[in-house]
This record gives sequence, structure tokens and C-alpha cells, in this order.
Amino acid sequence: MKLGEGVEHAIHSVTLLAALQPGRVLPAAALAEFHGVSPSYLLKHLQALSGAGILATVPGPNGGYRLAKSTDKVTLLDIVLAVEGAQPAFRCTEIRQRGPNPIGGVPTAPCEINAAMLKAERAYRTELAKVRIADILGELDSNDEDGRIDARRCAFFEVRERRQALS
Repeated sequence: MKLGEGVEHAIHSVTLLAALQPGRVLPAAALAEFHGVSPSYLLKHLQALSGAGILATVPGPNGGYRLAKSTDKVTLLDIVLAVEGAQPAFRCTEIRQRGPNPIGGVPTAPCEINAAMLKAERAYRTELAKVRIADILGELDSNDEDGRIDARRCAFFEVRERRQALS
């Protein structure tokens, strides 16, 4: 199974936004700059994350994005489904019914290939649902022994983050 680059961009954006202080946001352009990706391509995925309730959008000239949920409430599966959609990766089109010798009529037995692929998809989704963004951040913190990752993020935030406009 191949996931689009948008999944990677979305996961990294969510983990970066998790480090924002309360009342702060990052504009889409800043997220794209930090990760060196296309702003228009990333914006599409940020909007999907927003639509799924993972990110909150703050409109206006000082607006941007922030997490809408705590990191222990967002899983990798949530992000994948927001970006890629809920449809299974494998879609059986019943090719058994095509070609010069189709089975004919409605097959009485389920397609074994479809059943196997759906079983694999359930396992894949189950594993993604077990990994919370909080877990990833914990691993990231424990692997940042010299503090370079944190220092890079903090330096970027000093220049790019915005105070959320008061309502």
C-alpha cells in the first residue's frame, strides 16, 4: 500500500503544531516553509485535517492553525483517514465477472482476494489507531538527546508563530 506524500506532511505538521504554546498559531505558509514543501499542496491537507476536527483554523491576518484536540486524542489513523479518506485501499471490482469466461450471475461465494485484502487493511488500521501523536512526541523527545530538534523548532517559532487573535 502506498500512501500519498500528504500523509507524511500532515503528520509532521500536526507534531509541529503540538509544540505551540497556548494562544499561538502558525500560518500554512510557515508550516510549508519549515518542512520545505509546497504551500498550496500542504494547505489542501491542512484543510482536510481541519475538516476532520484535528486542527483548528484561526482566520484573519494573524490567523493560522493550531491543534483542535490534545495529542493523546489524535492517532495516526485519524490523520491518514483525514488526508486519504475512509475508503479501503483495495476495492474489489468483481473482475471474476469479466473476460471471456465470467462466472455468470451473482457469485455466491465472496471473493477470497477481497476478503484477504480487507483483513490486511483492518490489521493496518488497528495498528495505526494504537499510535497517538502524544506517543510520537514522547519518542521524539527521548531521541533528541542533544536538543537540536527542539532548538530548531524553537528558533523557527520565535520568528513565525503568531498570537491568536482574541475573539
